[in-house]
Amino acid sequence: MTMDGDEMRRGNFFRRNQYKIAAVCIAAAVMGLAAAYMLTGEEAQEEKKQQVAVKKAEEDIKKEVAQKKKEAQKEEKKEKEEKEQKEETKSVSTVIHPRKEDVIRQVGTDVAAEEKEEKEEPRTVETAKIQNASSTTELHFDTEAGLLWPVDGAVILDYSMDKTIYFATLDQYKYNPAVIISGNVNDQVKAAASGKITDISTNEVTGLTVTMDLGDGYTAVYGQMKEVPYEVGAYLEAGNSIGFVSEPTKYYSMEGSNLYFAMEKDGTPLDPVDYFQ
Repeated sequence: MTMDGDEMRRGNFFRRNQYKIAAVCIAAAVMGLAAAYMLTGEEAQEEKKQQVAVKKAEEDIKKEVAQKKKEAQKEEKKEKEEKEQKEETKSVSTVIHPRKEDVIRQVGTDVAAEEKEEKEEPRTVETAKIQNASSTTELHFDTEAGLLWPVDGAVILDYSMDKTIYFATLDQYKYNPAVIISGNVNDQVKAAASGKITDISTNEVTGLTVTMDLGDGYTAVYGQMKEVPYEVGAYLEAGNSIGFVSEPTKYYSMEGSNLYFAMEKDGTPLDPVDYFQ
């Protein structure tokens, strides 16, 4: 049995073009695979971007939570310090009472005091006059006349009982019931107003400290002092020398030598600057 002409032509056509057909099929398959690969790659990249975005969002949330926690701890610490300071202010007021072992600075009759009196005759004469003043002198604080500046210096730490202020030596914020006035060691300290000495004592914060009753419930406190030549009960006129500026205590080492000056009315702290002339 023989093929007719058409069948032979078709057979020859397929035999001649079978490689071309195969090549076309292969090319189509390759293109299909490439398209599938490209699609898969784009999906992978998109998925990777989403993963990176999710991870970044998680890290941002963690940072935000950590920051809020840190701020809350800081605020809690500040509130605790303010509470402790308020309690300390209420219990201690403006002056820490001396401990038994604290040294009481008073004028005595020892040899050293006698030698000092001989060397400083003008001061001794003044002291004698003041201590001989009548102990029954009626005390009265004239609010209109106000206060003299006890030392010539600038205020380096303001009175502040409504909010805390920064103390460099302590590296913390505290309430301040006094004004801290700069002064050189050995600068003379004068009585800001007439009054009677009610206490001469030493504490670790303000060092040698003198408290004076000004009358009418007003009290003045002088700290960071030395060489106070009086006894409790001595009466001083405004402008009289009380003593001298001392080296600062360890609580004011960075602020430098200064006079701690506080004022009270019936035990309540007042801003002395409001009364300075």
